[in-house]
Amino acid sequence: MQLSDLDLTKTYTYADYYSWTFDDCVELINGKIFNLDSSPGTEHQRLSGRILSSFYNHLKGKPYKVFAAPFDVRLPGHSKNDEDIFNVVQPDLCVICDRSKIDERGCIGLPDIVVEILSPGNNKKELRNKFEAYEEAGVLEYWIINPTEKNLLQYILIEGRFQAARPFTIDDELTTSILPGFTLTIDELFTDQI
Repeated sequence: MQLSDLDLTKTYTYADYYSWTFDDCVELINGKIFNLDSSPGTEHQRLSGRILSSFYNHLKGKPYKVFAAPFDVRLPGHSKNDEDIFNVVQPDLCVICDRSKIDERGCIGLPDIVVEILSPGNNKKELRNKFEAYEEAGVLEYWIINPTEKNLLQYILIEGRFQAARPFTIDDELTTSILPGFTLTIDELFTDQI
């Protein structure tokens, strides 16, 4: 089976997704297939590594977990049955505070923090499609990093809607109430940018 064998106009579930045997990396957003770039650029990977390291160092000894893509996150609606799940995403990074959501296939349920790094070709998906899916599912915080603009947008879920803080740029430090004591220094994030 290959990705080209599928009808891209059809709506799929996680049961379909899990049965596919092709090598392409894809996500399902509202049952629609979105192809992932198989190899993110160097800057994308550098930023991902820096944030992963910051999370990892902060979470040592705590029950929370951080995962980097590829890592399937199933966003269930009314049911956790594979055939009822229409959103399967691979965030660049995610922090999960409730370890019961983690299984051998990834995460079933909402991560507490999702981080996506923009790169050429994925801006619409990250800024609109995934934004809406994460907001509708109830993800507590969604961070979007823009390497070109050297900034980070932190969206916090308030009464079921994402509210944006001001953009975090050079000389700023990002904190989150989800991880008390955690600080991400934006200067360090973008230092030595290629």
